Amino acid sequence: MSIRVVVADDQELVRSGFSMILEAQPDIEVVAEAGDGAQAVAAVQAHAPDVLLLDIRMPVMDGLEAARRVCGQSACKVVMLTTFDLDEYVYEALCAGASGFLLKDVRRDDLVHAVRVVAAGDSLLAPTVTRRLVADLVRRRRQETAAEVTPERLEVLTAREVETLRMLARGLSNAEIASALFVSEHTVKTHVSNVLSKLGLRDRVQAVICAYETGLVTPGEHQS
Repeated sequence: MSIRVVVADDQELVRSGFSMILEAQPDIEVVAEAGDGAQAVAAVQAHAPDVLLLDIRMPVMDGLEAARRVCGQSACKVVMLTTFDLDEYVYEALCAGASGFLLKDVRRDDLVHAVRVVAAGDSLLAPTVTRRLVADLVRRRRQETAAEVTPERLEVLTAREVETLRMLARGLSNAEIASALFVSEHTVKTHVSNVLSKLGLRDRVQAVICAYETGLVTPGEHQS
């Protein structure tokens, strides 16, 4: 089954270029293009894609607001695109529910890889980047709200699922978690799926945020 993608960017050349790259892949189908945020939201509603490539800066409705609506109304995964390598955009994109973040000068192979990774339910950011960004994001949230998510939220998880979440939040891959727990990668994938389902999370990025918010992992904590 093909990965269904909507490409949203206000620059036609960028939009068509990304679409051509993705359409050349045997397992990816571009089902629609959009020139602004409102069109992107409408395209997701009309075509139910697996992934939305979404520019942050667009007319009518910016990409961050479009991401909030898409993530709140559908199961579509969002990858944010921008020409600006600024942390503030990454923070806002993660808060909006995005599963990934790419610069527009991304290499062809990396763009294709990003779509496949996010469609499979994984986060796009490298583990070390994810840990740093999420730790700072959680600090910001706590400063703004003066409230912390209680550890009781994790009581629905088994002991093994809690350990899987802890390792995931520390940036370990499925293979590394499997090695640490002396189980197969398939078993780890099952544990990760259970964690996401039980906690009502969209993807691994949200799982990492949850681990920090509940205090399961603390900012600055290293792998054991």
